[in-house]
Amino acid sequence: MSENRLANETSPYLIQHKDNPVHWWPWSPEAFAEARRTNKPVMLSIGYAACHWCHVMAHESFEDEATAAVMNELFVNIKVDREERPEVDEIYMAALHHLGEQGGWPLTMFLDADGKPFWGGTYFPKTAQYGRPGFQDVLRQLSRIYHEEPEKVEKNRDALLAALREKARPAGKVTIGLEELDKLAGQFLNLIDMEKGGIRGTPKFPQSAILEMLWRAGERTNERTGSESFFNAVIVSLRHMCEGGIYDHLGGGFARYSVDDRWLVPHFEKMLYDNAQLLELLALAWRKTDDDLFRRRARETVEWLRREMIVEGGGFASSLDADSEGEEGKFYVWSLAEIEQVLGADDSAFFAKAYDITRGGNFEGHNIPNRLLSGSATPDEEARLAPLRAKLLEARAKRVRPGLDDKVLADWNGLMIAALANAGAMFAEPSWIELGAGAFRFVSDSMTRDGRLGHSYRAGGLLFPGLSSDYGSMIRAALALHRATGMSAYLDRAVEWERLLQKHHASPETGGYFLTADDSGELILRPNSTRDDAIPNPHAWIAQNLVRLAPLTGQYSYLEKADRLFEGVLPLAANNLFGHAALLAAVDTRLRLTEIVVTGSRAEEFAKAALLQSFLASTLLRARDASSLANNHPAREKIAATKGEGAAFVCRGEVCSLPIFDPARLAEALSA
Repeated sequence: MSENRLANETSPYLIQHKDNPVHWWPWSPEAFAEARRTNKPVMLSIGYAACHWCHVMAHESFEDEATAAVMNELFVNIKVDREERPEVDEIYMAALHHLGEQGGWPLTMFLDADGKPFWGGTYFPKTAQYGRPGFQDVLRQLSRIYHEEPEKVEKNRDALLAALREKARPAGKVTIGLEELDKLAGQFLNLIDMEKGGIRGTPKFPQSAILEMLWRAGERTNERTGSESFFNAVIVSLRHMCEGGIYDHLGGGFARYSVDDRWLVPHFEKMLYDNAQLLELLALAWRKTDDDLFRRRARETVEWLRREMIVEGGGFASSLDADSEGEEGKFYVWSLAEIEQVLGADDSAFFAKAYDITRGGNFEGHNIPNRLLSGSATPDEEARLAPLRAKLLEARAKRVRPGLDDKVLADWNGLMIAALANAGAMFAEPSWIELGAGAFRFVSDSMTRDGRLGHSYRAGGLLFPGLSSDYGSMIRAALALHRATGMSAYLDRAVEWERLLQKHHASPETGGYFLTADDSGELILRPNSTRDDAIPNPHAWIAQNLVRLAPLTGQYSYLEKADRLFEGVLPLAANNLFGHAALLAAVDTRLRLTEIVVTGSRAEEFAKAALLQSFLASTLLRARDASSLANNHPAREKIAATKGEGAAFVCRGEVCSLPIFDPARLAEALSA
């Protein structure tokens, strides 16, 4: 009898494996008897015929002579079709969940000769990647522990996992997986002032990249533990920023930072990039809390952008100065007498109480409007305060205005365009999306030459060629607009800009990207810093773009480029991961990207439901039919089975959900 015993099975899935060099057994008493006779543990592999990642693992490992030899030497190997033996699948999938692992297929479980599970996982790569050990390392380590330390099989699962994780980290490389991201986020969390928000101490910067990293950690850990600590750190920070003097309560928008530890006294300049990053965070916080404070601040910030920051043609200006008439903040501060003159006695008293306005002032004899003492306004209070703020804003407009830096920077514009697309979708504000689309058209039309981006535009002059930050940010903007609108032109532009970025900025030695283009002129060196500055480092944007482009285009070579980037850049970041929060966010996207595939007659209805969900680690694919997905996409077979009926699929990693036929259940499926 052949040592592979699957040839006579009836399951098409098992028959697919009949020619593997693995000595497969079907699920049977004889297989476990063999395990007892040989004193070997059992390697149980469960899958089904249409499972994409089952086929990947089969090709990488089960068809590989060297891997099969290790399997045959150390284990009794059992192959199961989950559709044929659902009861077997149910038992061992439940066991995997009890181990704290996310389920999926192929399901790979390790059992003793009595069928009791002692460890498991899903797909294992042939070689170690992203904190996942290579499959041969798994096999050898588990066999060793099974024979040499049997007590650990029953009593010390954590020690076993630690040994496997250690094997997953090749020498000379920096490997960051989900566990490392969670630990790093915990360290970031310890820096947060949980009473006033932000990083403890002074001055207080919004630190949006760090807040985003904490929010992502909240999404990861909340799925497993229900903990709200990471979310709470971001929410308390945003709430104090929204109520503090760092926010312009009359005109909207956030100042650069606060010089004190309670967000009262800002350094008064307003930067486009700060407001872009905070707008996205406000959308996430509002969606989770339904706190109208975050909706109001988002809307007021967009109103400020529309009123004060659009240049001719639709692009966004860079910043507003802190100074006017030679004095910092003079445009923004008030005396009580000035407010009384505008509002009259009764209304000024009401406003002063709400916004901490006193006769002596709340800062160096002046008043910075804020709500740190009074907290969020009730609906009735807000109804009375809104027209009072409008009167004061009109009066303030007559003052000497701070200077406007009206140059249009492609990278900063990309940040705001993406923010408007993402927040506009979540808040169901199509005019915000169109505002971003207008700026996108400006950059595309006025800031390119032969399709290549320039960096800065003002008064008809273009600084050319652009930087890798321009490409990274504008590709991100194109993908956000594609997600929000479904228009293929945005995806096409992203693909073309990605090609130009690779051509002119890629570093073949490191897998990273030079800031300057290869034809940008003589410098003593081409800078390629990896650290975040006031804006995220372009490597972070580029990596996220590559990860998202792969499923959107079906070209998974983009993932290879992303992996090469991480491999080359993470060692440079290892000594200062706190300065690389945006890069860590990109790693999170690589590990956790969820694809929401919508199809059929109600695809747009499902797309609208998808747009209300977090955009941080998700992407939206509108599939006309199965053929519009890549041949190896795990949802392809399932879409074909819906026969054109409107449906959505949630795909994470190697696994897609069953079809979701009710848009209202999409959020539930995403969190399941």
